[in-house]
Formats: sequence, C-alpha cells, structure tokens
Amino acid sequence: MARGGPKLHSGPKLQSERRQELGQSFQDGGEHYERVRPGYPGESADWLIPAGAKDAADIGAGTGKFTALLVERGLHSVAVDPSADMLEQLRRTQPGVTAVEGTAENTGLEPEAFDLVTVAQAWHWCDPRLASTEIARIIRPHGVLGLIWNQLDTSVPWVHRLSRIMHAGDVHKPHFKPPLGPEFDGLESHLTRWEDSVTTEDIQELAKSRSYYLAATEPTRAKVVGNLDWYLHEHLAHASGEILRLPYLTQTWRAFRA
Repeated sequence: MARGGPKLHSGPKLQSERRQELGQSFQDGGEHYERVRPGYPGESADWLIPAGAKDAADIGAGTGKFTALLVERGLHSVAVDPSADMLEQLRRTQPGVTAVEGTAENTGLEPEAFDLVTVAQAWHWCDPRLASTEIARIIRPHGVLGLIWNQLDTSVPWVHRLSRIMHAGDVHKPHFKPPLGPEFDGLESHLTRWEDSVTTEDIQELAKSRSYYLAATEPTRAKVVGNLDWYLHEHLAHASGEILRLPYLTQTWRAFRA
C-alpha cells in the first residue's frame, strides 16, 4: 500500500472499522499515487536486508515504491496488495515482480518462502496480531520483518505547519514503536533524514493522495486545496513551479522471527 496514515479513534473495534473505511480510499488512483508519492532512501533497504537474503515479499506494496529497492538489490521479490489498481501500476514499473492480490493478514503465499518481508507505509492499516502471525508463517526461521514509514520532518517549522494543513496524520510521536505479535523479537530502528525535490504543485498533488483528502467531502477537499495555495504561494511566497526541498524522515524498523 505504501500509504499515508490516519489518526484512528480509540478502541479496538472503532480502530478496525475506521482503518478499513480509510483504507478503502486507496483502492483506486494507482496512477496518481505512483506519480506524486515519494520513494524511499536506499539506505533504508540496505539496513534491512539480511546478509545472504535471496527472497523478499513486500506486503501492502502499493505501486511498488519500496519493492523497487528490493529488486535493485538483486532480491527475487513478490509484491502483495489488496488493490488491483495499485498492482496494475506496479506491474508496469516492475514487470519482473510477481504481484498478487492479498493482505498482510492473508497473503496467500507459500510457508517459509522468504528471508525478508517488508511492509512500507502500510502497517497502520493492518491488524498487527493477525499480520504478525501470517508473516511468521511465510518467513524463514530467523528471517527479518521490516516496517518502514516515510513522514514529513516536522522538526522544521514550515513543514510542521504544512503537515497540519495537509492533515498528515502519520507523523509519529518520539517514543513510537510499531506493535508486533509474539512471533517476532529483537526490534531495532534506523532513521534516515533526506529531502525530496518538489514543486508547490507537487505538494498540492501529494495532499490529494492522502487518506484524509480521499475520504473527505468536496467542501473539505476545497478547503484543503485553498489553504495549501495560500500557505505556499502567499504566506511563504513561493512561485508556481518553484523547486523546493521537502524534508523527510524515514523510520525503518526490523524484527526477527523468534
């Protein structure tokens, strides 16, 4: 999926229902998502991939933003996503990857077939208990589970305000740790700071690819677009088409099959 994340309501049942509701917003729009969403720094994949790894599964792969890094590093890769539209884009950009419809809770993949399983920008859409059980089934003994998030670097003041206007709800708290089932232990983290070169128009399109915007009413969408236009072009005084350096953090987590 490689999607942006929502702020979920409290309570397991409400969280599950809200997660499914917002997740449905990504079923279509694969071409737009592929065009406007950033990729991931290669450092993230380099840190995750265990020595001697040959086979990888990218779960919630979306259009293949993280899958591409696995392929570039010589791993035989399988991509799984519930959206046929997203996978159609992935097949175009990564024709050598086996792409199948499925979820983290039910991948449909063979048992103990992978040295590495990655979930980029999608773990918050999963039931962590069920997904951990399923991933432990398909991963080899001592294999690595990698969880990856791109998020705007809100330590930069102008980006912090931008994230609020965009309703970027996946900016993690300082002590965030992803929830995992008992099948995995030895959780470790790695942080990469980087910048993406974008125009003001790219930022506006990026906002339109996020779950808040996709699930919103037309008046709310118009408000987001209007606020972004004011902030970027009037308040910050950037010209249309001007190239900006948008700061990102990539949080990479790895755990090992117990």
